[in-house]
Amino acid sequence: MADTFARIAGDRIRDGIVIGTHLPIKLPPMLEWIPSSHPLPDERSVAAGRRALEAARQSDPGEVLVVLLSGGASALMAVPAGDLTLEDKRTAVNALLKGGADITALNTIRKHLSAVKGGRLAAAAPAATVCLAISDVVGDDLSVIGSGPTVPDPSTYRDAWGYIERFGVESQLTLPAKDYLRAGLEGTIAETPKAGDRGLTRSLTRVIGGRFDAMKGAAEAARQLGYEVVLSEEPIVGDARTMGPIVLERARSHARAGTRPMAVIASGETTVKVVGKGRGGRNQELALSVAKALAADSSDIALASIGTDGIDGPTDAAGAYVDRTTLHRASRQSVDAEAYLADNNAYAFFQGLDDLIITGPSTTNVGDLQVVLFR
Repeated sequence: MADTFARIAGDRIRDGIVIGTHLPIKLPPMLEWIPSSHPLPDERSVAAGRRALEAARQSDPGEVLVVLLSGGASALMAVPAGDLTLEDKRTAVNALLKGGADITALNTIRKHLSAVKGGRLAAAAPAATVCLAISDVVGDDLSVIGSGPTVPDPSTYRDAWGYIERFGVESQLTLPAKDYLRAGLEGTIAETPKAGDRGLTRSLTRVIGGRFDAMKGAAEAARQLGYEVVLSEEPIVGDARTMGPIVLERARSHARAGTRPMAVIASGETTVKVVGKGRGGRNQELALSVAKALAADSSDIALASIGTDGIDGPTDAAGAYVDRTTLHRASRQSVDAEAYLADNNAYAFFQGLDDLIITGPSTTNVGDLQVVLFR
């Protein structure tokens, strides 16, 4: 995004920063590279967030601050609010992640424990702000993408505390984090900037890409391979192992009216409630959840679930692949799929079968793709 914008804007750029986990290209000389961490923030994330705030504050009223935003920004820019530490923030977010919270819940907490999210980046800038966002959020809610650093935040401390109670994680938060959120509830610290806030009156944010772009790209590739294509536009959201069978059944329903070979393509972003000690990600867990159904099916069906950023959870895989042979091959290795699923250990299951999908990081993120193929 930064490289393309620099080629368009040219010498009109005074200076700029680029924050990410790795640098796959050589940046134009006016852009400063700042390495950071994702999916979990670390001290590099704090340094990057502070540098972003500094850049915003150093803009002039006659200039334009351009923010190129993508999914992952919540972890890449992490400046704790008040006297909170990074560990205070990270503990709260991790507790919600393991509890199965969706991106809206996670980012509501992030915004209310942050000095850069929830509109605060744009509010810090004397310049007008233009934000161009690539969305990894179902519904493209601007206040949720990257935790909305350039837009008014409709959520409140009351909402944030409600998610803490809903997912039962209060006991897992640090005392400073609980005290800070309670101070917000009592009104002794300021809310995130809301609609009409003076600091955001000159901020404009637009989505320039999302999950439907990925679906269209996958559809074009499938047609070139000779498949009839159906796009299943209803988003795939909710618990990954619950949604796996639903993805499969929706695909079967679409396929009944078509010809073979057929590709049914869906997208969205699921969640995982971590109860085991294994490794995996939401895409691997979704794929494993349908292995049993495929083994019992007489048709020749294959399913893949893939993170468009090439990173599924804390693993090096983008996702995984299953077909009607998956359980049979696992059985020959004396591997119990149900036990691996119960332990949230889908990575090890698929690694043993050589059925992980490993693409490497794609450098962008528009959620997840599910592809079901009918021979």
